[in-house]
Amino acid sequence: MPPTPPFAASDAEYEAWARQEAAHWRRRVLKPAGPIDKAARGLQQRINQAIPEKVHTAVTAVIERLTRTILAGSDLTTGAPLEGLSLRERDTRARRAIEGYRNAAAVEGGVTGAGGFFMAMADFPALLTLKIKLLFDLAAIYGKSGEDFAERLFLLHVFQLAFSGAGRRGDVLAAIETWDADPHPESFEAFDWRRFQQEYRDYIDLAKLAQMLPIIGAPVGAVVNWRLTERLGETAMNAYRLRALR
Repeated sequence: MPPTPPFAASDAEYEAWARQEAAHWRRRVLKPAGPIDKAARGLQQRINQAIPEKVHTAVTAVIERLTRTILAGSDLTTGAPLEGLSLRERDTRARRAIEGYRNAAAVEGGVTGAGGFFMAMADFPALLTLKIKLLFDLAAIYGKSGEDFAERLFLLHVFQLAFSGAGRRGDVLAAIETWDADPHPESFEAFDWRRFQQEYRDYIDLAKLAQMLPIIGAPVGAVVNWRLTERLGETAMNAYRLRALR
């Protein structure tokens, strides 16, 4: 998580600090891939090339259906958008939400990791559901309605930004930075689901493979889920900060 914020500062001072944190986060997002990242990406690309096209198509369809179902679910909008709060108050509530979801994801990852291959496979949709629910909670905290299609599409972009490779993050961030000024489609039909699922899989596959190994599966599952959820929470916080401070 980001450095400890200046809670004793005035709202204006806090916003200045948050602006600096968002700028620092933005530089990290746009940082080119390092040697380790490039090596991991190359390995994943070779794995993808070895997978038959019909498997890619099937996985894309599964992720698309699952993500559409989650994003369209009325049970995810658990509260009305919070109004009249300062950015400091919103950030404080967001940190609490991220901590709660992060801990739940770690427990879920540890349990499924201890259960072997099939339990580890079941962790995939469960973790995806937790992540999407976290995004809906954060949207409400930052005063946005998850009932709005455009906001749900924004959450999908936040998710994509958190789990894309360095070569893709710049384009997604650019869309997020001008979100409130740009027109948006009225359905998911124009969304590139194939790229979405492949970027997501490429980001988490190597880490998740270790969750299926005997003995180390439980601790690996807990740590991986903790980190993935924290990354998503940090990405969402800063994405909403960019919109609030514009």
